[in-house]
This record gives sequence, C-alpha cells and structure tokens, in this order.
Amino acid sequence: MPKPKKAYKNIDFLNSRAARTVRILCEYEEPKARLEAAGVENTIVMFGSARIRPRAEMEAAVGEAKAALARGEGTQDAVALAEKKVKLSDYYEQTVELAERLTRWSMDRGGTEYHICSGGGPGIMEAANRGASQVAGGRSVGLGISLPFEAGVNEFTPDDLAFEFHYFFMRKLWFLYLAKAVIICPGGFGTLDEFFETLTLVQTGKISRPLPLVLFGAAYWNRVLNLEAMVEAGTISPEDTNLFLTTDSVDEAFEYVVSRLIDVEQSGGDLT
Repeated sequence: MPKPKKAYKNIDFLNSRAARTVRILCEYEEPKARLEAAGVENTIVMFGSARIRPRAEMEAAVGEAKAALARGEGTQDAVALAEKKVKLSDYYEQTVELAERLTRWSMDRGGTEYHICSGGGPGIMEAANRGASQVAGGRSVGLGISLPFEAGVNEFTPDDLAFEFHYFFMRKLWFLYLAKAVIICPGGFGTLDEFFETLTLVQTGKISRPLPLVLFGAAYWNRVLNLEAMVEAGTISPEDTNLFLTTDSVDEAFEYVVSRLIDVEQSGGDLT
C-alpha cells in the first residue's frame, strides 16, 4: 500500500480555502528568507502607474492610432488618448533617472545599502527597476502581484529578487517592512491606495521610524488631490500636509531623500 501524501505536499489542500492561512504565512516567510539571503535590508520604494510607458513606445502608439483613424478603423478619441499618454511618458524617463541616481549614490558611498523596490510590473514600476539595474548596474526588488493584465515581473528585476504575490495586503506589508523612503509617482487607484496607506501609517505612528515621503509629479498630483479641502473641513490637521514633499524636480526629490537618510544615519537613529 502506498504511503499517504504528506499535508505539505498535497497541492489540492494547499490551494483550498482551508489552507488560506498557510498561503498567507508562505507569502510572509518565503520573501523574508529570500530577501535576507540576498542581503536586502533597506529599500527605497517607488510606486506608480503600470500604464505610463517610455516616450518612444507612446509616440509609436500615436502613430498607430492616427493610421487606424485614416483607415476608418479608429476614432479621434483614441488619437487624443494616445497623445495624452505621450505627455505622461516624461514621468517614465524621470523615474528611470531618479532610480539610477539613488542606486549610484547607494553603491558609491559605502556603508548602509539601499535597494530600489517597485511593484515589479510595467510602466513606472519597470522604470524604477530599469534605472536601478540596467542603467546604474545595481540590484533592485520587484514585488509583483497576480493580475489578469500584468504578465509577470518586468525584465529589469533579477530572478532572486522577483516575487509574485496573490494577496495585496501581504505585498503591501513587504513594500513597507523594509522601506526607508517612499516615492509616489503618478498613478491610478492602486497608487493612491499605496500612498494613503503609507501616509496613514506614518500619521498614526504605526510606522514610527523616519520615513521620507515624496509625491513626485506635482503637476499631476495637484490636479488629482485636494488635501487643503480636508484641512479646511477639519478632517486632517494642517501639519499632516507636511508629512511629504510634493515636487516636479528629480534633483529636489533626490536631495530630499538622500539628506534625510543621511540625517537618520548620522543621528544614530534606528532604520528598522
């Protein structure tokens, strides 16, 4: 008689409702073991839209939309949308530059090392990993998520630092567990979710360590967010708007993050 299958080798059980807590625990312990093995202790997290692509790719999309319109197969609205995305592509290039500069700074200085960490997908996430890995020659982390419209982790994330999560809340835990700075680039609902959860944790003291936050892309975010209305209504305090820097400048974002990380190190503050 063959031996019964051990529970931890029973794939049907592991994929069942009854094993949900086991799967959640796996999404805590397995990334923890891999990050420790890779020596990743401190990250600079970069959030942003999966839909913002490189300028060349977006310009090609405009050409395709115009060609389709000329053939009678497209619409003027499709052309207008493609042209809007070309303007957004500046944020892709700026994210590449910012990730590159932060990675080079970390690699060249000695001492505490900081790794760029993104959501592992396309768009701004790809730009962050690309700047850190392809351009600067460093190593970066990609915390992917299983979604029907995202096919795995982008090519600029090394295999040993590429993750795919099922549970959003476990992925967000790992975004912030090692984060020593967070940069929020233009994005949609997911980016807003990540920004406001981070902001809430800082505001309420659940994250008690210094955590510089940058809302990058002032021209975009000032149209999307009206936090002053919340101050006027009394639902947040005036000083809550000082919990982050809003800027359109790569230089200012870089200097803000670096200066605050150095301040913490020199003061003997706890990075954990």
